[in-house]
Amino acid sequence: MTTTFTRMDAQIVKETQQRLYEATGGVEALNISELLHLILGSGTKNHPLEEMVNELLTLKEDYGFKGLTPELLRSHVNGMSQKKAELLIAALELGKRVYTEEQVVGYMVRSPQDAASLLDYMKHHTQEHFVALFLDTKQVVIGKKTIFVGTLNSAPVHPREVFHEAVMRSAASIIVAHSHPSGDPAPSKEDINVTKRLVEAGKIMGIELQDHLIIGFNRFTSLKEKGYIF
Repeated sequence: MTTTFTRMDAQIVKETQQRLYEATGGVEALNISELLHLILGSGTKNHPLEEMVNELLTLKEDYGFKGLTPELLRSHVNGMSQKKAELLIAALELGKRVYTEEQVVGYMVRSPQDAASLLDYMKHHTQEHFVALFLDTKQVVIGKKTIFVGTLNSAPVHPREVFHEAVMRSAASIIVAHSHPSGDPAPSKEDINVTKRLVEAGKIMGIELQDHLIIGFNRFTSLKEKGYIF
């Protein structure tokens, strides 16, 4: 049976926009179809918006939104242009980051477990992220900064970048962490070398490196607990 789409794209988007402002709870009250209406904005002459959204929902059932790529979208959704595919992927990534990156400022860190729990979102990264937490004299987090995205081998951490940020925030100490997308938090030789460089730089700057955490999937390694920081 062929589905006939009778409503014009502009009408659909207008109705969804009205729902956005009139519904109790605002954007949170919109269903997935309505959110896709707003992101995509329109279909094409031969493939109207409702058709595209229905095909996207079918794709979601088969693959889930987490695994979508522009190539997959274009090959499975009729009328999906490269620009719309990129826009949708960007919107999904933004939503993931907002959801997973918890606010950490104001939390007290008493142990490696405390710090790891604040950075647990890093286990979802598909690339290595190197992050620094900046603490005051009472062990309270006063800031967080992603120093780089890549790998420690291809993009070595420069102590000047880390401690420049610490000085800017008047931090008394820092905790650094990076993710292992493989899920295995075992330290590499380069992880250990980076830690030693940061320890020495911290002694010169008068800003202690408290720990270097490696975040794996549902587990982590503390290089302080391993004896590399003392």
